[in-house]
Amino acid sequence: MPPHVSVENQLPQDLCEAMGRFIESHPQWDQYRLVQVAIAGFLFQQGSQERMVAQHYLKGLFHHRPDPCQMALER
Repeated sequence: MPPHVSVENQLPQDLCEAMGRFIESHPQWDQYRLVQVAIAGFLFQQGSQERMVAQHYLKGLFHHRPDPCQMALER
């Protein structure tokens, strides 16, 4: 597993609230995944040639946690 670095950042309140509403309505996302995909997406779209940036971007977009409700129904 790659090492992780903790980052502290201040967000405008309206942006933080929008992020919270998005996460509430998309339970497969959390604040960590959202920020990682946003940073990787920005770097990728700005022309980063680093393979790991593209991998983090794509992995973040397509990684889905199993839905606990669906898992309970399948039992």
